[in-house]
Amino acid sequence: MSKIADRLAELGLTLPQPVAPVANYVPFVRSGNLVHISGQVSIDAGGGIKGVVGEDVDPETAKRGARLCGINLLAQMSAAADGDLDRIARVVKLGGFVQAGPTFFEIPQVVNGCSDLMVEVFGEAGRHARSAVGVYRLPMNFAVEVDAVVALK
Repeated sequence: MSKIADRLAELGLTLPQPVAPVANYVPFVRSGNLVHISGQVSIDAGGGIKGVVGEDVDPETAKRGARLCGINLLAQMSAAADGDLDRIARVVKLGGFVQAGPTFFEIPQVVNGCSDLMVEVFGEAGRHARSAVGVYRLPMNFAVEVDAVVALK
């Protein structure tokens, strides 16, 4: 087993099949040693976390949604690295989007659900630059979406 696979097992995480695109785009693009991963929403086998944060969705649930985005990003990273997450040299940047109600401002704390996961999995190599933005609407009413840029070894 690889170092990262061992770490995922320690965390009790099993990666899902990478989510297929729902429109005219690809799940990731490799350019040199960088991989740009398309936004991953807060979806899981149960349907995921949908709704407006601060109205339909409480902050802790939204943070779990951001973690789901992170799990889906890991699945895409694995696909981009030919199944070997040990090839990830660094999580360079995350872009987090939260479908936020008009009085909800704890957007960075929600996106921490994804950021924390990257550090749990990759250690120091998981520390990254980041944007955390509240938006009016996200695709299919998902509560959170996160995209990423990672560097390959």
